[in-house]
Amino acid sequence: MESFALHSLSSTSFLLHHHHRPIFRSQISLPLNPSSRSNPSIKSSSISQSFSFPSKVSIFNPSFSKPNFPIHANSTPPPSKLEPQQPNILQGAKPIPFVISIAIGLIVRFFVPKPIDVTPQAWQLLSIFLSTIAGLVLSPLPVGAWAFLGLTTSVVTKTLTFTDAFSAFTNEVIWLIVISFFFARGFVKTGLGDRIATYFVKWLGKSTLGLAYGLTFSEVLIAPAMPSTTARAGGVFLPIIKSLALSAGSEPNSPTSKRLGTFLIQNQFQSAGNSSALFLTAAAQNLLCIKLAQELGVVISNPWVTWFKAASVPAFVCLLATPLILYKICPPEIKDTPEAPALAAKKLESMGPVTQNEWVMVSTMLLAVSLWIFGETLGIASAVAAMIGLSILLVLGVLNWEDCLNEKSAWDTLAWFAILVGMASQLTNLGIVTWMSDCVANNLRSFSLSWPASLAVLQAAYFFIHYLFASQTGHVGALYSAFLAMHRAAGVPGALAALALGYNTNLFGAITHYSSGQAAVYYGAGYVDLPDIFKTGFIMAFINAIIWGGVGSVWWKFLGLY
Repeated sequence: MESFALHSLSSTSFLLHHHHRPIFRSQISLPLNPSSRSNPSIKSSSISQSFSFPSKVSIFNPSFSKPNFPIHANSTPPPSKLEPQQPNILQGAKPIPFVISIAIGLIVRFFVPKPIDVTPQAWQLLSIFLSTIAGLVLSPLPVGAWAFLGLTTSVVTKTLTFTDAFSAFTNEVIWLIVISFFFARGFVKTGLGDRIATYFVKWLGKSTLGLAYGLTFSEVLIAPAMPSTTARAGGVFLPIIKSLALSAGSEPNSPTSKRLGTFLIQNQFQSAGNSSALFLTAAAQNLLCIKLAQELGVVISNPWVTWFKAASVPAFVCLLATPLILYKICPPEIKDTPEAPALAAKKLESMGPVTQNEWVMVSTMLLAVSLWIFGETLGIASAVAAMIGLSILLVLGVLNWEDCLNEKSAWDTLAWFAILVGMASQLTNLGIVTWMSDCVANNLRSFSLSWPASLAVLQAAYFFIHYLFASQTGHVGALYSAFLAMHRAAGVPGALAALALGYNTNLFGAITHYSSGQAAVYYGAGYVDLPDIFKTGFIMAFINAIIWGGVGSVWWKFLGLY
């Protein structure tokens, strides 16, 4: 995901040419110019459908009424801009992270006494798994390559059979995650996501705060049918926000960034977690949470509806509060944007009527979401519903197979994530997860904690551990099962624990510049300083905890989750 690429899109770059502004790589290979969506083979050299505010001394600096540099979708910068390349002396794995990652597994395997209740096979697999997780954090190799080394080790040492090691490659949830990448590509390729967001700017964009709400709720509308927060960030919202900011004279990596760009970037970044938490299909990690919960015996009936009902009240409260809070924490210098609605209308006019491919995309997504909601009643699994949707897009030419093949991060995810989930599942089967959860539960009971107190402690631990991770889905694959088992051993109701961990997984995606794919996209835009990312992330994490813990607990009690 830019960092650990679950939600990243295929590799291409936005190239920003202006003075000494750094290159921002958001890894999107599709043209962002909506006018080119009918011909995907044409690479747009700039975002021609940008917002350009008229010059008004009272609002905007006339010298910035139009951006004076293009935003390219080229895969490489022009040769004249490239710095001389130094020869790469070291190849392969980074030595220090490699040694540390391997050492962690060896220490556990040979120097930490094996508990009596754990079999030698389970302890050996745990050591390999811990080395694999350490590599995900330290990155001695790309995540796919490192996961493959862990898989190879488990087979060579006869810790797992070949069949067991590759068992997760048939996991339907992992294939649903892969297909979600293709849906996201369809939204960007057709320009449908851009059109929807522009409508919200037209309706709510008379003030800076209105713009923030318009962009926030346009993401809420798109989210259930576009299960990739990173795709929404890099393919839809960042280009629109950047265009709005530049037209207002708010440039990245400059003192003018706080005029408009900083506020809009921070708002979209912090709101994205609640948009993703609202719908089961709004983020790939949500689907995995439900699958892992089922493996531990926690079955959520009618999962799409149950997930939405439980998330609806706390998520909407957070979505309404976030722009207002950030308006105080990082206030924009420009408060009013009265021209934005008219300019959005002009942009929509220049985009032309809704194309046939956009209508197909809308219809297909409505069908997919309907099947996700009612699939249990109809006997259609979520992955099968996604397969039906993708088949329609391929048959009608909205996507072609080349689009799917070029979505490299989807295939990379299939490889490394199936390996990680497979190891985690085998740890559960071999009793490691049960042993760990019993140990933690016994310690919690020694403090005479009630199950609500245990819930709070475990949720906080699960949240703050994410400072060590650069992937939300990697975090789920590594720790979700163990933490859910700890919750249950501590007496927390199973459905409540499973859902709370799932919602938490979305909320910690905005605590750092590396905590998720969308974090890398928004930070790379150059409008937010690193200290501000950490400070705002911590403040909003505290506020989200209060709202989800306070409002959520009352709502969940009303729904009968406990």
